[in-house]
Amino acid sequence: MTTPTSRRTLLGALLAGGALAAAPSLPRPGHPGRAPRSTGEGARRTATLFLGTYTSTTPGGTGIGVASYDPAAGTITGRTVVTGVENPSYLALHPTGSTLYAVDEQQQGGVTAVALAADGTFRVLGTRDTGGAGPAHLSVHPGGKWLFSANYTSGSVAVHPLAADGTPGERTDLVAHTAPAPGPGQDGPHAHQIITAPDGGHILAVDLGNDTVYTYRLDEDRGTLEQLSYAALRPGAGPRALTFHPGGRYAYLACEVDNTVVVCGYDPATGVLTPGAPQSTGTGGGTSYPAQLLVTADGRFAYLANRGHNSLTRYAVEDDGATLRLLDTVPVGGDFPRHIAFSPDGALLLAANQKSGTVTVFRVDAESGALEPVGTPFAAPAAVCVLPL
Repeated sequence: MTTPTSRRTLLGALLAGGALAAAPSLPRPGHPGRAPRSTGEGARRTATLFLGTYTSTTPGGTGIGVASYDPAAGTITGRTVVTGVENPSYLALHPTGSTLYAVDEQQQGGVTAVALAADGTFRVLGTRDTGGAGPAHLSVHPGGKWLFSANYTSGSVAVHPLAADGTPGERTDLVAHTAPAPGPGQDGPHAHQIITAPDGGHILAVDLGNDTVYTYRLDEDRGTLEQLSYAALRPGAGPRALTFHPGGRYAYLACEVDNTVVVCGYDPATGVLTPGAPQSTGTGGGTSYPAQLLVTADGRFAYLANRGHNSLTRYAVEDDGATLRLLDTVPVGGDFPRHIAFSPDGALLLAANQKSGTVTVFRVDAESGALEPVGTPFAAPAAVCVLPL
């Protein structure tokens, strides 16, 4: 997108113009809430799928969607919803699997924790202020004691401590991205993602507004971030999301403004990220608003979600992660794929299609990396994040 304002208001404008296909809402839960449970022996096994949504749109979600999917068949069925969370547009799971976290993407941004009990019930633990507006992403440190969030509108990143039960505490740090200057068409910094590098010792924050990826060190005693370096992209690139290769020495950026992907070298010892030359998304001319890359666990293939092109691009990953070779693109089967995720075993790829209000599923061929659509699109109004367990 060329401006941060259009990025966050596009969905509302499309809804007003009738461009978003209506779809029935997931049913609301009773009390206490209950997540789908795996079926018993002798029946086909199912697993839980959490869905991030926008609740402020019409039509829209009513909270965090909780569905059930069949890992073998790729089919999804609706179950319930975790209410009481506004605009839970991005989700993350605690390393123990016992707590789910969601951003509250609002002017007064927040992060909400939901306890997931072994019997399938869930309970909202509470919400903490992120200190900024429009948080678009969050992640949990691998040690399970710290929660990071990226405030898109404010251009800042926040840190919250996590109690033993997963409840977030008061914010321990808030870092504003004040330099370098914003890129062309941007009105300021816009933090879009914050993750921990595979080495565990560095935190990286991607800022779409000033075309920069920042590297921090986390003080695990105080919960504060110390900036170590930053990697500057081309002015106007608009980096949105960073994905690491399993080897830990390369990472891949999806740049939504200039419609490219970038292979970056990474030094685990220093946390320094070195961007390479821009590469094609395989979508031809125009702007396809690339959203995010996934890399298979064996490091052989990568996939890019192209929102404007409604497609998934497949790359062969070569030279131990240093090279992406474009193979093909396939239709995603929905409109505006904002987020994609693998099932835990890597056999399925799921896509949240924001404008069509659907989730589509693909089987991943382990040998060729080819994607085969399976099942039928699952109706999930304003679906913007998928988290299969």
